[in-house]
Amino acid sequence: MPTLEEEIRRLMADETASLYAAPDLAERVMSSSRHKRRRAWAAAVAASVALVAAAPVAYLTAGSVATTGDQVTVSAAPEPPAIDDTPPLPSDPPDLGDLGDGREFGHVKVGYLPERLRWSHWSVDSGDSYSTSYDYKGDKNGFYCVQIFMHEEAAIQQLGDRIQAYRDESDGEEVTIGDRTGYLVVQHVGEDGMKGTPTLFLKMADRQWAEIMFSPVYAKEFSGAEAVSAELKKIAEGLTSTL
Repeated sequence: MPTLEEEIRRLMADETASLYAAPDLAERVMSSSRHKRRRAWAAAVAASVALVAAAPVAYLTAGSVATTGDQVTVSAAPEPPAIDDTPPLPSDPPDLGDLGDGREFGHVKVGYLPERLRWSHWSVDSGDSYSTSYDYKGDKNGFYCVQIFMHEEAAIQQLGDRIQAYRDESDGEEVTIGDRTGYLVVQHVGEDGMKGTPTLFLKMADRQWAEIMFSPVYAKEFSGAEAVSAELKKIAEGLTSTL
């Protein structure tokens, strides 16, 4: 008389034959609902247990399938965890704090500014690069007239690439400010319908450069490009490194 285990195996073998007899089994499983897919998958796995089980106790891993004596337990594989692909929002960069009159910040002192300009109470600190600006009202939410950006250490390479790009295009000119070298150029030409941003790059030290900018709106208050360039050079002359 066959044992209970042998009878289970015989019944599973019969079921296996009917399962593999259908040539469109895979297609039907893929097109059915999630519930039906799991039922068909579980039946197929259970049938495979009958074909490969050679002992009264066998364990297969395909999700989790186990036969123990006269019981067959099938549990579906767990759903993968949800993936949050929303990037974190950037936080506001830190500023340089209270700069008083704004004539000294980071590693630089500002000696000369055009008339009526004062610190805007705005600044940004990105470590190797930092900046502040000046306007008429000292309003951090207003439009700047003059902005000074300092580039140090690792930030020097990126600035050098920008200046070299202007040189390669023969855009701008080399300048000498006292015993220091620099480059004078109008950046962002045509932006917002303006003539661009007059800028003077100045080498302050081996690992420190200044970038002095006039806003296009502020530049229109001067008589022409030569007058703007003269003011940029005066600001550059008055900068002192504190490194």
